[in-house]
Amino acid sequence: MGTLSQRERRFSMSGFDLTVNESLVAGLLVDQFPEWCHLPLKRIKSAGTGNAIYRLGDQKAVRLPLVSWAADFIKKEVLWLPKLAPHLPLATPVPIAMGNPGRGYPSHWSVVNWLAGENAFLHGLSDTDQAATRLGEFVSTLQRLDTADGPLSGEQNVNRGVPLVVRDAMTREAITTLRGVFDIDELAAAWESALKIPEWSGPPAWLHGDLHSGNLLATDGQLTAVIDFGLMGVGDPACDVMVAWWLFSGRSRETFRSTIDVDDHTWDRGRGWALTVGVVAHAHYLKTNAMLAELSFKAIEESLADRP
Repeated sequence: MGTLSQRERRFSMSGFDLTVNESLVAGLLVDQFPEWCHLPLKRIKSAGTGNAIYRLGDQKAVRLPLVSWAADFIKKEVLWLPKLAPHLPLATPVPIAMGNPGRGYPSHWSVVNWLAGENAFLHGLSDTDQAATRLGEFVSTLQRLDTADGPLSGEQNVNRGVPLVVRDAMTREAITTLRGVFDIDELAAAWESALKIPEWSGPPAWLHGDLHSGNLLATDGQLTAVIDFGLMGVGDPACDVMVAWWLFSGRSRETFRSTIDVDDHTWDRGRGWALTVGVVAHAHYLKTNAMLAELSFKAIEESLADRP
């Protein structure tokens, strides 16, 4: 893929090798949204792998998929976030407009409202109990929203919210690549235990699908927003419970649990979700994305240490 710069990234989509840069984004705006083309445009650094993000003026941002698997997420967010966001207790990016392919760029893209804040890494949260309470309220509220016609978990959201057994092959494969980083026998045993937990038998619930500190924003140390809903779907609510091990520990984890008030099996499956997403992410990003590798390493450690 070549060396990435702040203003340019190479990506492959539908067999083409294209460049996403400021010139392309400016051209797309001129062609499709001329009312905004006079606004300043600035590339935003992000550890995310699915989209390029440009700030557009003071109140907007442009999101453009960098990889083929993220292309359909734009349409999903444009359809569902305006319906869900007004009911949620934390701010979310709400699509203002969806752009069409153009100037050689093959995907739909979106313009969303700009959300201030920094990624909510633990050292950026002044009160982790407050964050645990607010995020627990967010998850609980999201899970209670009407799921009619919602996108079912599966291939459309990279198998987030499906029964854990569906992720068995990918999890075992990832575990084998982590020899020397973790005790893979311990990882395998923890995963076997997770597979024995009863599956979700209730109605499917809305889930974000990718809750971790890289997708949370904080302002002045306080949790304020949840971003990047590309993996949203309707399925097992335990998927979002995984943030208990991806972000919290000790008292803050217990605060989160008491706020979401889930049954024991859902809580235990959440630990299984933290493990499977952690090992798959760590195996994939170990040499390519330091932030995601660090986050996934912590999630694996926390889920192993918290086994009953």
